Amino acid sequence: MNDLKNKAVLITGASTGIGAAVARGLGQAGARVAVHYRGSRSEAEAVARDIDAAGGQALLVQADVTDSASVDRMVDQVRQSFGGIDILINNAGGFVKRSPIVDADDDYIDQVFRLNARSVVAVSRRVIPLMAANGGGSIINVTTQAARTGGGPGAGLYAACKGFVSTITRTMAKELVKDKIRVNAVAPGVIETPFHDGDSSPEVLKNFANAIPMGRLGTAQECVGAFLYLASESASGYVTGQVIEVNGGQVMP
Repeated sequence: MNDLKNKAVLITGASTGIGAAVARGLGQAGARVAVHYRGSRSEAEAVARDIDAAGGQALLVQADVTDSASVDRMVDQVRQSFGGIDILINNAGGFVKRSPIVDADDDYIDQVFRLNARSVVAVSRRVIPLMAANGGGSIINVTTQAARTGGGPGAGLYAACKGFVSTITRTMAKELVKDKIRVNAVAPGVIETPFHDGDSSPEVLKNFANAIPMGRLGTAQECVGAFLYLASESASGYVTGQVIEVNGGQVMP
């Protein structure tokens, strides 16, 4: 994937988990990577050090992706530092908490939607003009296998928001093809990352593993290849509007 060298990349939610693994992978490919974080600065700094050590170039950017003004500042910071954005990875997201629909109050509904669905649009709409002015690019949204299944216990709103992400990926692909911007998504299954900390008990995770044909949970590193493939024009230049499943065979659409 030599064409990723020196590409300007923005990854939201890049301090831990899948985002951090993808950031490190792009650093190894020689990319310039803006490592976004909200509160986990020390973890983001560790990712940035690894990117620089691997031959890439890292930039730390702090923002709340649920706040439009904060998103504006983040994108402007990346533009000023890198001169533009070639690749956007909308990775920020989370359960907020597990809750059945009947117990979901307005504040909780808004939090889940703003973090997992609205943020994808909020960040993308600010990056798209930069990509278009630079002759194109690649946007990779992060959805989940739960977008197809409805999610596990108490994760219904999260799963529904990710269903939105899968659909908006196809919408964006159609709208942006004229600007030579490819838009795809990666749908991880159950991956061992801090994403589950405090929200998924060991028993729940064990039950998930038992339902996976490969018999185990995935790792963040096992997701990286799908992102590098979609980011690379030479590898996936004729691929747009697609969702790549990375789930050990648990869901086979």
